[in-house]
Amino acid sequence: MVRKSKIWLYILISAIAILLVIAVIFGIYATKNISYAENSKTGKKIAITIPIKEKDKNKEINIDKIVEDNSKVQKKEILENQETDVEFTTQYIENSSLTKGKIQVLQEGVDGKQNSILKNIYEGDKLISSTQISSQITKASVDKIVQIGTGAYSNTYVPVVGDELKATSVTLPIRVEANENSEKIVTINRGQKVTLRAKQGDWYYVAYENYLGFAKADCLEYANPNGTGDGDENNIQYSKEQLSQNLGFSMLLNKPSNLTIEQFKEIFENDSNDTNNVFKDNAEYFYYIEHQYNINGIFVAAVGIHESAWATSSISKNKKNLFGYGAYDSDPAGSSYTFQTYGEGIDLVSRVFVKYYLNPPGTPIYGGETAVGTYYEGSTVSAVNKRYATDKNWANGVFRWMTYLYNKL
Repeated sequence: MVRKSKIWLYILISAIAILLVIAVIFGIYATKNISYAENSKTGKKIAITIPIKEKDKNKEINIDKIVEDNSKVQKKEILENQETDVEFTTQYIENSSLTKGKIQVLQEGVDGKQNSILKNIYEGDKLISSTQISSQITKASVDKIVQIGTGAYSNTYVPVVGDELKATSVTLPIRVEANENSEKIVTINRGQKVTLRAKQGDWYYVAYENYLGFAKADCLEYANPNGTGDGDENNIQYSKEQLSQNLGFSMLLNKPSNLTIEQFKEIFENDSNDTNNVFKDNAEYFYYIEHQYNINGIFVAAVGIHESAWATSSISKNKKNLFGYGAYDSDPAGSSYTFQTYGEGIDLVSRVFVKYYLNPPGTPIYGGETAVGTYYEGSTVSAVNKRYATDKNWANGVFRWMTYLYNKL
């Protein structure tokens, strides 16, 4: 039998324990307040814990500041490796035995490879800045070599590989082999055109639509494109009205302007803006890039004018780089590419536009390649602006110079 005194002792100890538990719980809830708050700026609701000190009990609590502090996205800095293409450059060699405007590729260019270490800063999952720390060429690029014609057309002109020829006989069979008894692949009519691929004695190996075969050389002649004797490869010299009929922000830039070499020279002739005659002396390159890469040459010229202030910028003068190509914001003068000629830069930047900006991924482009389309948003000047330049007015500036050049025709 338990004595009454012991029972009262047990009751007293239990009461003290209960009081201690209550005191602890009260202490916790007296110093913290858990609630759901809404940020007045964003409207976002989150659960927050607000510590309340004794001395702060009568102070007003700034819920917006607490919510903002609790919902900030953390920034993180990561070093990452990146492999990129090193664009090849193009050497242009004049050849007076080719008619003016004729372009003949002697060697296709091949891009190189470069490994770079980048310092990338992310805000959450979004990349907000990228700085190149170092780079190393792992595969050298191979230059493209192109002959450009400077000669006049004559009746004694001897066609070269790549020329367009037309049939002179009423009908002309294209055969499997270079002999009269070989099987016919297809027959074309007088005036129909083929492209010369190779020569074999008295026979030409030619391409007609999707057919490849041999035709008698004496039944084909050089298709002088416009019949004027100047050798320019455009079939027709279009008028200013025809050339500028689609001029506008919706104009597709992955199509040639169709200006002749002479028209490109004309728009830069005696222009007071071109104080160093850089654009005048390199006008023909805007024609060459149109016919190799399927891009509007006036657009490329306008970008060069806009970026270099008519070739007066220090990068343009010191590096023959009209576009500031390769420049990083932290060191534009040091990081931008150096070109041996202005023509090299015009050629390379045109290919960059075609490969990365103006065509969706997989589009057949130049030299058997397809577009990567990394920055493709569309084929207009406004679309290019979205990924090419941080300046939102870049498209307006470029389009203003495009309009200026078209109006000079």
